Amino acid sequence: MEQFEFNYPAKRKIPKRAHVGVVGSGDLEVLLEPIDSPTASVRIRTSVDGFKTTWKAVLDRFFGRYDGAVHIEINDAGATPGAVSLRLQQAVEASES
Repeated sequence: MEQFEFNYPAKRKIPKRAHVGVVGSGDLEVLLEPIDSPTASVRIRTSVDGFKTTWKAVLDRFFGRYDGAVHIEINDAGATPGAVSLRLQQAVEASES
């Protein structure tokens, strides 16, 4: 099991928390919480070792489009990069609706 954190610049406030997905075989959950900070933070707990570079690439792409001031917790059980991107987008939509 690995755990790591990333930080990204943030510009705008987000109205509410969001929780999407479920930790299970081949899936993940994303917990998104608004914060009052110029920096968004992401903490990842994953059962699959050796993919920090892949996680960083997925998150770099996501935060290249997203500028919310949030703390994101990701609990992963082997999700693909596509599933991670989908869950992140679902969390954003849930927090902004």
